Amino acid sequence: MAQLWGGRFTKETDQLVYDFNASIKFDKKLYREDITGSKAHVKMLAKVGILTDEEAIDIEHELDNILTNIENGNLVIDETCEDIHSFVETCLIKKLGDVGKKLHTGRSRNDQVALDMRLYTRKQLELVDADLKDFLEVILRIMKENITTIMPGFTHLQKAQPITVAHHFGAYFEMFKRDRQRIFDIRERMNYCPLGSGALAGTTYNLDREYTAEILGFKGPTLNSMDGVSDRDYLIEFLSALSIIMMHLSRFSEEVIIWNSNEYQFVEIDDAYSTGSSIMPQKKNPDIAELVRGKTGRVYGALMSLLTTMKGIPLAYNKDMQEDKELAFDAIETAKNCIVLFRGMIDTIKFNKEIMRNSAKNGFTNATDAADYLVKHGVPFRDAHGIVGRIVLYCIEKNIGIEDMSLDELKEISEVFEEDVYDAISLETCVNTRLTIGAPSVKSMEYSIKKETDYLKNS
Repeated sequence: MAQLWGGRFTKETDQLVYDFNASIKFDKKLYREDITGSKAHVKMLAKVGILTDEEAIDIEHELDNILTNIENGNLVIDETCEDIHSFVETCLIKKLGDVGKKLHTGRSRNDQVALDMRLYTRKQLELVDADLKDFLEVILRIMKENITTIMPGFTHLQKAQPITVAHHFGAYFEMFKRDRQRIFDIRERMNYCPLGSGALAGTTYNLDREYTAEILGFKGPTLNSMDGVSDRDYLIEFLSALSIIMMHLSRFSEEVIIWNSNEYQFVEIDDAYSTGSSIMPQKKNPDIAELVRGKTGRVYGALMSLLTTMKGIPLAYNKDMQEDKELAFDAIETAKNCIVLFRGMIDTIKFNKEIMRNSAKNGFTNATDAADYLVKHGVPFRDAHGIVGRIVLYCIEKNIGIEDMSLDELKEISEVFEEDVYDAISLETCVNTRLTIGAPSVKSMEYSIKKETDYLKNS
């Protein structure tokens, strides 16, 4: 058992206890961050005179060798070591002897792992943000191409008013834009360096924590050593942001699944993002959308698990906090994969535009506009609402749309109707007379699309 402690103990740790306590099977993922942090620590130790320049050069050189050998496969991480920190330091000591033993001066595994997780999380925040930006580029392209593609808008899953594909996708653009803003906020808030906090109370060595933070790209050092080693707020925030991203993806997935159904046929998912049935040859299943919807609960679970783990932990570090890694690693990879796969599915999806338009027409989505027509001709809204309700009932009985009624039929219900009603209740009019910012008209959508284009260019 390779461990960097034990002087106070008189017998070996039970093997089952050791295995239960060890974290290397999952924290080996942090080898780059661990070596990066160690190199910064060595530079700082040399700057303040704890290491000689020669010692620092030798340690940094060997740390670089360890990193290179791990990445090219010449050095396999030994899972009999307790954790990745022990493995890296053990390799260093094997090469440099007593000089290698000086690496850990002025730090603890507590601030070391706190640094590793911050470096890892910061990098993952950047990667998720990049994936979201790529996704938004796809959504924006679809918006630009479908500014006049009419479809029904829904409330309660009931057809409500006519909108466009551009307008519908624009709603998701806003959601994922907010997700990027949350990612940015988390990065800003968590970008402080815990290295130098020691186990919990700092150290008697004259460390230059500002210098270490600067080397590693942090805004500065954490200002309380107890919080420095025991804070996982940034990880909880990240898992929360990922959960919201997954919630948005799951809502989008649900709509794609509905639109892809035989009953709707609004879209056709590309073969590359569909699967078939082992028994029913006609099937083309929206598996990617269904899996994204299903994996949402997996990311939620990681958030709730970490919140539960942290809720009863007294200051400062406790071994419970080791449970943060497996949960975070899995949730981050799950969310990243879902974003990329969903983006690919949406990027290749085909819209059945005529079916979407007919669905809006046959769903009486212009009923509100028919009522507005009456109001503009002097009918009180409550009366107009009742008149159009009777018209809808008549159309249902006849299996026609409002625009299919003759003027005589309309006048039998209300004498107010004139020939101009047909223009007023056309789907194009219904969409394009809604000119407020955020509405589905061509003019409003052109305004929104310009704003979204500028946002992507500048973010």
